This record gives sequence, structure tokens and C-alpha cells, in this order.
Amino acid sequence: MQWFPEVRRPAADLPPQVTVFEVGARDGLQAEKQTVTTATKVELINRLMSAGLTHIEATSFVSPKWVPQLADAAEVMAAIERPPGVRLPVLVPNQRGLERALAAGAQDVAVFVSATEEFARANLNTTVEGALEMVAPVVTDARAAGVRVRGYVSMCWGDPWQGPVPAASVVRVTDRLLELGCHRVSLGDTIGVATAGGVHQVLQAHGDHGIAPDQLALHFHDTYGQALTNVYAGLQFGVTEFDSSAGGLGGCPYAHSATGNLATEDLVWMLHGLGIETGVNLAALVATSVWLARRLGRPSPSRVVNALAGRIAPEHDQQRGPRQQSDETGQD
Repeated sequence: MQWFPEVRRPAADLPPQVTVFEVGARDGLQAEKQTVTTATKVELINRLMSAGLTHIEATSFVSPKWVPQLADAAEVMAAIERPPGVRLPVLVPNQRGLERALAAGAQDVAVFVSATEEFARANLNTTVEGALEMVAPVVTDARAAGVRVRGYVSMCWGDPWQGPVPAASVVRVTDRLLELGCHRVSLGDTIGVATAGGVHQVLQAHGDHGIAPDQLALHFHDTYGQALTNVYAGLQFGVTEFDSSAGGLGGCPYAHSATGNLATEDLVWMLHGLGIETGVNLAALVATSVWLARRLGRPSPSRVVNALAGRIAPEHDQQRGPRQQSDETGQD
């Protein structure tokens, strides 16, 4: 049965291949009110790998007092599979978090900083400069241990307390994270207010400062239904890494109106329709989000998941299976 985009039109001005950076197991689950079992988290990550995702943010080594949902970070890291070619980064807020992550065998970590003073105070109880000073030794120590570091910048287009964010503020933080040694920096639309014009403005400001598209990733929320349009704007600038969450789960628990991570299925559907390779098997991914929705007791907010949930071939709706190939042929 054919149910993928029937027409794929590769665009000469867009990248031929994109990395889908899956954040569902961390960002997607961190704000869940009901406790998600360690076994469910492990199964989710293993399923995501089976669907062909190669960059999966597994968990966070933040204090359990602040994010109790991820208190089992070490247990998750000990139980998940680690096949060759798959990167499983973990978020670390400080040096203590890095120590725990290294003890758990992490090979990739991520640090986060706000682009605005207001959110830095609300989320980290510090200033933007204070947050940068806090992550500096984390990046240094991680790199000394042979661990790759990704940077996150939150509130890149809007802040619920400040309002619109100047592009120059974002560039300053991105530049500092790259100078510290982050291999890539993900720019986050934490409250989902970005539109394509704003994306162009922020990316152009980075380019004018000498920051190349391959040094950046983009992390959009779909709060106002603009996430895919914003992804397209990023593609036009040559960005080739986009964050998304299986089934559209999650958001930032410390930001008002921050619901609605871009659903990985919606992102993959669009990319494949543009002829852009992702390596992701959409059928297996949809089956994973259907399975997780049942575990959480509510439907997925992803439009693609809801459109395709009843059309999944039985072999994809299994607890687990071998890693799937990309749906390159457009056939189930």
C-alpha cells in the first residue's frame, strides 16, 4: 500500500541530506506528569534506533530534584543498546552532571545557555554570562575526556518575559559556545513564536558573523503551527541538522506556552517529500509513536502519526525489530 508522498521533487537549492536529531526521550518526556518507567524509556530509545535514527538524545544528568522524570539517567544509559554509528548524547547542566554522564559511559554531551537575561534568571538563577562561565569547564573537561559537546541556546526568537529577542544577542551566545569548543550549536525557538522571516534574520546574522550553517542546528516548537515553515527557511540557508521529538512530545517545563516540539514524523514526511534523505523509516517511526501514546494514555499530537496510524503494516507494529531502512522507495 502506497502512503508516503507520491511525488518527491528534489530542490537544487536545498541540502540533499539532513540529520534528524531526535530529542523525544529527553525533551519529550522530561515534563511528563506521570512517571515513565525506565523500561519504557529504554524501549523507546531502542525502537528509535530500529527506525533508523542515528542521533538520539537519551536522557539528562540534571539534578533529580529539578527534573524527577529523568532521575533514572544512569539506569537508562546502562540498559540501552549502543550500535555502531548511533550517537546517544545526554544533557549535562554542570560539572557534577558531566561526572555522572562520563561514569555512565556517555560519548556525547550537551550544555545549554539562554540567549536572554530573563530566562537565564528564571531557569538557571544566573545571568547569561554566568551561565556561559558555568558551562565553560564542562566543555573543557568533556573534550579532554574525548567526548563531543553540543550547545543549546534557548529563547532565540522570543522570551515570555522579555518579548522579541535581538538576533545579535543570539549570535553572541552562539559564538561563545563555539569558541569554548562545542562542535555544533542548536538554536531553540523555546516558546514557538518564530516565523520564517525571523529565522532568516537570525541565520543571516550568524552568517554575517562568520558562523557557517554546518555549525548550527535548529530546534523549533510548533506552538503556532510554524515549525515546518521554519525548517524550510533553515534548509534554504543550508542548515542540515534539525531537532524533533517522536510523536511531537514535550516542551520546556520552565517556559510558559512552550508546548509542542516539532514531531519527528511531520519533519520526516516533509523532508522525504522534498527528496531529502534522512535514513529514517517513517512506518517504523509512526509505529513507535503509536506504541508510546498507548503507554502514556493519550493520542500523539503529530498530524502524520494520526494520519498514518491505521495504515501501518503489521510488521512495523511490533515491540522491536531489526534496524529499518529508509523508506527510499516510497512504499510501505
